[in-house]
Amino acid sequence: MTSTSSIGIIKNALRNNVSVMRSHLADSTIISAVIKGNAYGHGVRVIVPVLEDIGISHFSVYSSAEAIVAQKAKNKKSTLMIMGFINSNDYEWVIKNEIEFYVSEIDELNKAIKTAKSLSKKAIIHIDVETGMNRTGLSLKELKKSIRILNMNKEFLTIRGVCSHFAGAESIANYTRIKKQFSVFKRRVKLLNQNDIYPELKHIASTAAAINYPETSLDLVRTGILIYGYWPSRETFIFSLQKRKEKTDPLQRALFWNSHVIITKTVPEGEFIGYGMSYQASRQMKIMVIPVGYADGYSRSLSNNGHVLVDGHRSPVIGSVNMNMIICDITDIPDVKIGDKVTLVGEQGDNEISFSSFAEMNQSLNYEILARLPENIERKLI
Repeated sequence: MTSTSSIGIIKNALRNNVSVMRSHLADSTIISAVIKGNAYGHGVRVIVPVLEDIGISHFSVYSSAEAIVAQKAKNKKSTLMIMGFINSNDYEWVIKNEIEFYVSEIDELNKAIKTAKSLSKKAIIHIDVETGMNRTGLSLKELKKSIRILNMNKEFLTIRGVCSHFAGAESIANYTRIKKQFSVFKRRVKLLNQNDIYPELKHIASTAAAINYPETSLDLVRTGILIYGYWPSRETFIFSLQKRKEKTDPLQRALFWNSHVIITKTVPEGEFIGYGMSYQASRQMKIMVIPVGYADGYSRSLSNNGHVLVDGHRSPVIGSVNMNMIICDITDIPDVKIGDKVTLVGEQGDNEISFSSFAEMNQSLNYEILARLPENIERKLI
């Protein structure tokens, strides 16, 4: 073990989850696997080849920095798309390597054209239009200006797509806003077509939108958290169940997280355990120390709150989570010894700590906790 804990990635779970996503889409709709945030903490270098083997050939990242990592992991036949930031120094690399990318501002469009001219190679772009999220995307005024620029520079551009992003398709409370955004998107596509611009791909849907608002799936769906075994929201899960005969969760968690016991000791009744005075032994106790802490993505909010699994039993975290260690109560688990496997997320015997429950204990989102898992934790394909 090169780090104090290890993460296992389960290939069959990924295969299952891709199949679940595919069941919600038309055969012609492309699934773009979103691998930003180090593939939601699962590890780009492990995840990309596995998903390619499963049949995914389109990947989305946030930045050019993430694209550089993903480009090394993918095969030559797969498509890579940058949905966000490109460092000014990276435009040449992006265009040379035929990486597709969003154009969300006129300055970005001009940079792309200038670089493409200097390389005598077309930039492959997706026109990102503002539809009501008010985050990124060309406003109507900017889009009209961009249309003139696009038509004047077609020899330097491949306009692969037109896209936008919904502001919260995970919740039915946003129904009116989502419907309005989709209507605006269709008008923007029509405007492009009226000006002799016909992007090959139209895409606006995330996982949640594809399930909750299936009419929005169009040519491509950007699928993130579901591939890894988690629903974007409880409402999305319920919508999905309405289409299934079996009313059980079809997703499988693709990640488990293990460490091991490095110390066991007995603590007398009345003694304080760990930093400060946040935990006092109410009886003579036996404890174990695990070499994982908040530097490893195990949040301090789990102090006196989290649980781990050891010897098939649930063991509570006691005292403060340290930078590199946690202390757990094993008073009622008598056979624990140094070197025993400790499961931070995953199953042991009849017990399980899912990332969903881990996130709830941590008062955070699945997305946030997964993305915080450090890259230096060893990932293994199972």
